[in-house]
Amino acid sequence: MRWGVKPSWTPSWETGTTDLYFSMALMNIRGSHSNISFIINACRRAANVSIPFRCIKKGKRFLHNFPYSYYTPKKDCIFAYLFCRKYHAVILNPPYSIAGCSVRHHGDNGTTNNSITKQKAVENKFFSDLRYAHSCTQVFKLLSSLEVLTDTMAAAALLRVAQVETKDSILTSPSDIFDNMIFKAICLQFEQESKKLSTAAIVNALKAFVQLRVDPWSTLMVRLLSESQERVDKGEMNIQNLCILGRCLLEIEGPECAMLKPVMDQVIQKKINDWTPEEISMVYGLLQAGLGEKGQYQDLLNQMHEVTVFKASQMNPALISSVLTSLVELKQTQAIPLVIRLCKNSVRYMPHFTDEELMNVIVALTNFGHSDKYFTEALERHIPRMVFTMSPELVSRIMGYCSKRLILSKPIFDAVAESFVYNSEKLTTLQIAQQIIPFGKLNYLPPNAASMFRRLEKILSSRFSQFQPQILLKLLHSCLLLERFPVNFVAKIFSPYFIQQLQGTFFINFVFSILFTSNNQSGNVDKFVLCQLTQLYLTVMLECPFYEGPRLLPKYRVKSLSASGHSLETMVDDHLYNRVKSGLIDLLGARMYFASHVLSPYCYTLEIKLDEEGFVLAASSHEEVHKRIALCIDGQKRFCCNTHILIGKESIKQRHLRLLGYGVVQIPYYEFDNLSNKEEIVEYLHKKVFPHTYRLNW
Repeated sequence: MRWGVKPSWTPSWETGTTDLYFSMALMNIRGSHSNISFIINACRRAANVSIPFRCIKKGKRFLHNFPYSYYTPKKDCIFAYLFCRKYHAVILNPPYSIAGCSVRHHGDNGTTNNSITKQKAVENKFFSDLRYAHSCTQVFKLLSSLEVLTDTMAAAALLRVAQVETKDSILTSPSDIFDNMIFKAICLQFEQESKKLSTAAIVNALKAFVQLRVDPWSTLMVRLLSESQERVDKGEMNIQNLCILGRCLLEIEGPECAMLKPVMDQVIQKKINDWTPEEISMVYGLLQAGLGEKGQYQDLLNQMHEVTVFKASQMNPALISSVLTSLVELKQTQAIPLVIRLCKNSVRYMPHFTDEELMNVIVALTNFGHSDKYFTEALERHIPRMVFTMSPELVSRIMGYCSKRLILSKPIFDAVAESFVYNSEKLTTLQIAQQIIPFGKLNYLPPNAASMFRRLEKILSSRFSQFQPQILLKLLHSCLLLERFPVNFVAKIFSPYFIQQLQGTFFINFVFSILFTSNNQSGNVDKFVLCQLTQLYLTVMLECPFYEGPRLLPKYRVKSLSASGHSLETMVDDHLYNRVKSGLIDLLGARMYFASHVLSPYCYTLEIKLDEEGFVLAASSHEEVHKRIALCIDGQKRFCCNTHILIGKESIKQRHLRLLGYGVVQIPYYEFDNLSNKEEIVEYLHKKVFPHTYRLNW
């Protein structure tokens, strides 16, 4: 439900009542699975706030009371209203602990420079102490120990309460908060004296109340929002306050909230060049929260990208992480210069990132398809030292980043392999797959490969049924690429039951693609999975002759391992292919002596096929395979980044072609690109293709 919808229950007024009915509770968290809805309504009548809270449990349709004893002036907190220096203050006077505590507003009359300095020192100490409060009880205890409590301190305390008492956007102990007399006193003071509060106190209090799911129709919230709107209209808010207010409005009513327009108008009127890095990050966050959807405020974003490039060096790890996350969520694919600059600046902060911050950076770089040599080197220094204490999700994300960018970093992969052996029991099935699959994709066996695969086999034996079918197939397929054959599990993979599970997954993907996407890609996914099954079958037949279990049924085998979108063969580099083809024509004397883009009877596509003795190829491609030469024209995309190591799917292809009887000749880009003229190309191809034959000149 939207917060803007009035709750289904509000406290009733009773004529002649002198009690102050102060009922507080929580609203449902938007997007949460909880059915419990607590509602806060402040209905003032008198000074007594000792009334039980009420909340509605919508799923069960009944009222539930949180009773507590009435407070007496002799033994408990006394709320006395005093006018002091022309402002309204609340004195909390627990007789056995402190003498008094007053809530003061910033800018009160009668303050001197001395008192301001003293007040600042008190505030700074309070903010420092507040960081060590890890429950609402500790926060309220800290508040009760103060003699003077400013509005900014009170708002900060409310924010801390919301922070420490919220887990996964759900309050852990609402009654401990809403039954507390100090909390009630602060709420009452903020409600009655909203016009005297500082702007920072108003927006931070709003932020806290939104996180605590306070009813936006309550008198407290209405007055704070009304006062905020007045100050926006007068142009009294800075960027920070505007962003906090905007986030609150988005939570309360969503992007359609009318009050967001003047807030954004004020943001746009500010000079972007004057914004601090913190303010830039906050505006990015505001747009990410919902205002930047469907290309709205794109002009503002473009200006921010340009300015942020020059201010990126001033950003700390938290700001770098925040801005990169916003760029991903807002799909700012044109902001690559900013991404590159932030990536470069993140190198020096590598040891200072929290796990969550580093994960955001990794996700952004993966999303934008950017990799940096110095960033990789920083990861190589950082991960081996920290991998055993890193969160499993972060380790999985790092491996995913390396896999997508084809970064074969031995220090990273060795460290992850070592940690996998010791931490694998703590990993989810998805995390296990995410950490192991890159080894196969990048064709790398770590030094502890034996212990790593023993651990993996043990996990598969005990948790086989917990893996999603497609994830399990990808995991086992990655083992094939490294010549580690999962023979113990092949029978289960080829079983009708497992195939049926895969078909069920196909159907779900198909339905979702129709419902939620305009371009149905489910066919491609199905074909890719069938390619994996077929290659698994070929591998077992070629490399595991001792296997006597069930075979893959013919109807599930594909004729080609190339599938559009997803393929077990890397597309040939056209430029390199054309140069090699021209060189072969010069070498052999005519085009008829070789064939190109040939589909072999074993599912693999051959870039160029020719007879080992230089004869014209027979019409049938099935005969005398042992006399055939397969040229593998390996462009840069077939190798791991900045190495001469073939990626896994190309390595297994060449291995299988050799087992099938082909003479495999590899033409790697890093050799061929060094040839500058036709003579060098022809000489190179002659030595590669016919190393033991004298070359004829045409």
